[in-house]
Amino acid sequence: MDSFTISQLNALNLAFYRTTAPYFNDTRQTAWVGWQRLLPYLEPPIHVLDVGCGNGRFGVFLANHFSSEIRYHGIDSDTTLLHYADENLRQLLPSYTLTELDIIEKPFPSGKYNLVVAFGLLHHIPSRQNRLMFMQRLAEKVIEGGFLVFACWRFMDVENFRKRIVAWPEHLAREEGDYLLDWRHGQSAIRYCHYVDDTEHAALVQATGFTEVERYKADGRNNALNQYSILRH
Repeated sequence: MDSFTISQLNALNLAFYRTTAPYFNDTRQTAWVGWQRLLPYLEPPIHVLDVGCGNGRFGVFLANHFSSEIRYHGIDSDTTLLHYADENLRQLLPSYTLTELDIIEKPFPSGKYNLVVAFGLLHHIPSRQNRLMFMQRLAEKVIEGGFLVFACWRFMDVENFRKRIVAWPEHLAREEGDYLLDWRHGQSAIRYCHYVDDTEHAALVQATGFTEVERYKADGRNNALNQYSILRH
């Protein structure tokens, strides 16, 4: 995928979240069901990097299970969502860090963690090569013995999401699995989403060089809306 298309798709998603952040926050307050499967692997103290943290609800999930034994660092590109994350975390964690950062355009901050997660994010990264590089960058943040956990949104497996696909612009390049989806809550908006199939999911795991200890599907009405991988360094 060419650099112009990557830039245009990233700009589209940045604008999408600027428009929809309040509605995203209102409808995304509960923990993902699939997160429960992580708990047996985690031992406090937990130093976690949450990439694409949104309103911080994974941090809330950890705080509710492990109390104050959490050092949380959330990264997101949207200022409004980070504001909501601050509101959600301030009563639960004595110390946390929130960083506004466009991970497609900028490098990660320095630091190592025993847990690195990326939920609801990979489908927004344009180009297969960028997604593979992103997984390598995530792996670099994990200490030996730590865990890297990611989930891929299986939106093409659900008819209601397939109905939201809109026409692809002729001036933009496109890779297999690339789509534009409309948004139907509060305001109208369009987002770029990539469908990660089983073959690409396996390639993303392989790119880390880590051991996959579990792969499973969970979430949504079909209990298969996201496909997770739990990887250990």
